[in-house]
Amino acid sequence: MSETPLDLPPAEDASCFRRRPVAIVGLGLMGGSLALALKAAGHQGAIIGIARRAQTLETALAMGAIDEGHASLAAAARAELVILATPVRTLLRQIAEVTRHMQPAALLLDLGSTKQSVCQALALAPPDLQVLGGHPMCGKETSGLEAADATLYKDKTFVLCPLPRSSASSLATGLALIAAVGGRPLLLDPARHDRLAATISHLPYLASAALVQVAAQVGVTDDRVWQVAASGFRDTSRLAGSDPAMMLDILLTNVPAVRAALAALRTQLEQMDAWLAAGDEAALHQALHVVQAQRQAFARQPWRAALDAPAGEIP
Repeated sequence: MSETPLDLPPAEDASCFRRRPVAIVGLGLMGGSLALALKAAGHQGAIIGIARRAQTLETALAMGAIDEGHASLAAAARAELVILATPVRTLLRQIAEVTRHMQPAALLLDLGSTKQSVCQALALAPPDLQVLGGHPMCGKETSGLEAADATLYKDKTFVLCPLPRSSASSLATGLALIAAVGGRPLLLDPARHDRLAATISHLPYLASAALVQVAAQVGVTDDRVWQVAASGFRDTSRLAGSDPAMMLDILLTNVPAVRAALAALRTQLEQMDAWLAAGDEAALHQALHVVQAQRQAFARQPWRAALDAPAGEIP
């Protein structure tokens, strides 16, 4: 399912949401930015940061991102909303433990970049808890709390994946969170999310990585390639600078959809190769004009300006 903002159910009253105690597990780029965004929005309930490293907690406190910091997931017991902002395979391990500490009727929301495996794990949470899948479509190539930005979520799509067991009130709370940080909500089922994310996020990363590998292979015998490289190479290779550990976590939890996207890309490349081999200028001309029009139509979307911000887009 997909929803336009006009089709969405109502969000929780903002004044009510602002009073909720919130625990954020993981204070890297995503969790730290979320905490800063909530603070900037005037959140009144306690913002409880949970992270393994004492230095991270100290930094988050010094930044004013959190009100208190803890190393144990047990600190989630005081929160009405618990947000898992750790890498996908980490949060998959954390779900069972954190739910043991949560108070009845509290909501557990994740920010993981892939959704089917996460939503399957969330479905196993105790029945007295509320659960909701989430994925904000924003990010940077740099990671860590030092890169956190209170405006990271502003005007960015924030996907919610309700489970069959997700209540109307839990969805309303999720929508209120998105409104508080300035995001644009979109409802998708987990399988559809993973297929779309593979196409517009995971595949571009692999294509960018492959491009850099090809250039590096050329550079083995001719290092002038790096001097010839200009803005076109810079722009198309940007995603290759993303954290490999983060991207492996994403790719390995969305293998079927990523492989399908790679197969589709191979088909396109093989077709272009065939046209070049045959000297079929007309076919290439037609295909490239269609692609140009599609890219221009994308660029004209009213929300496109938010994507042109300096921050990288590795959601």
